[in-house]
Amino acid sequence: MSAVGDKPRLARHATTPVRRFAITPTITVYLALAALLVIGSVLVGAQGGVLLDEGGVLNILTRSTVLGLVAVGQTMVIVTGSLDLSVAYLVGLCSLVAAETMAGRPSMIVPGVLLALAVAAAVGLVNGFVITVLKANAFIATLGVALILRGYLEHNYTGPAGSVPRGFQHLGYDRIGPVPVSALLMLLIGAALWWCLRRTRAGYHMYAVGGDSEVARLSGVRTTRIIVTAHVLCATTAGLAGVVLAARLGSGAPYVGTDAGYDLESIAAVVLGGAVLAGGRGGVVGTIGGVLILATLDTIFDDLAVDPFFKDVVRGVVLVAAVALYARHRLSGRPT
Repeated sequence: MSAVGDKPRLARHATTPVRRFAITPTITVYLALAALLVIGSVLVGAQGGVLLDEGGVLNILTRSTVLGLVAVGQTMVIVTGSLDLSVAYLVGLCSLVAAETMAGRPSMIVPGVLLALAVAAAVGLVNGFVITVLKANAFIATLGVALILRGYLEHNYTGPAGSVPRGFQHLGYDRIGPVPVSALLMLLIGAALWWCLRRTRAGYHMYAVGGDSEVARLSGVRTTRIIVTAHVLCATTAGLAGVVLAARLGSGAPYVGTDAGYDLESIAAVVLGGAVLAGGRGGVVGTIGGVLILATLDTIFDDLAVDPFFKDVVRGVVLVAAVALYARHRLSGRPT
C-alpha cells in the first residue's frame, strides 16, 4: 500500500521544474567590481595606502559622475542598436553654453542650464533624424555631427570661456558624507532612465527595435520615433554632464569631453555592463556597474602611480574579457 501510495508523490516531484540561479551580466559586473575592490585594496595597502577610506570613495564616486551621466544616456541608444560618437564634443559645447549664459550671474543659472539642455536635445534630434530619415549608419552619422561640433569649437574657442556663479559651483563640489551631490544627481537620472527602459512602453519598444527593427516595425512599433527619442535622451544626459563639469570647473571648457574620452569610455562602460552593440540587450544598472569598474581602476592606478600606457592595456584586457564572457554565456544558453 505504501509503495503504491508513494508513486504519485514521486511522479509529482519528478515533474517539478528545478529553478537554477542564473548569473546574469548585471550580477557578473557587480561581482567583478567587488573582486576589483578587494584586489585593489590589497595592492594599494601593500604600498602603504588605503583605497576605500573616505578620500578613496570620494575619488571613485567623483570619477563616476560625469562618465555615468554620459554612459546611462549611451545605454538608451545602444539598446536600440545605435550609438552616439558626438557626446564628447557635446559635453564641451554644453559646458560653454551654460557658463557663457550664466556669465557669473545667479539669476541666469536656470536659463543657462535650460539652454544647455535645449542645445543638447537639438543635437540629439539631428543625430536621430540623420540616422532614421537619411538612413545613415549610426557610426558615420554621429561621427559626422561630432566633426561639425569640433569644427565649431576649434573656430570659436581657444580655451575656457564664461563663468558660473559661486553658488552654482556647489553642484560640483558639495557632498553628503562621502557621496558627492553630483553623484546623487547621476544616480537619480540613472533611476529615471531605468524606469523608462523597464517600466514604460517606450522602453519595451527600444528593446524591440534593438532586437530586430523590421519585426518591430511590422508589429506596429514606430521605429523612427523610438530611435530619435533614444538619441535625444542620450544627448540630453551628455548636456547635463557638461553642465556638471561647468559647475566643477567654474567655467566652460571646449575640450573637457574629448580630453576625457567620454565617447569611447561611455561605450566601454555600457559594454562592460552587459549590453550588446547590435542592440536588444543591456540596462542602466549594468552600465553603472561598468562605470564604477572603470572609475575604480583609474583610482587604483593613480594610487599605485601606474604608467599611463599600462593603464590602457589593462582597461583593454578587462573590456575584451567581459565581452568574451558575455558571449560565452549567450552561446551556452544562459540568460543575459
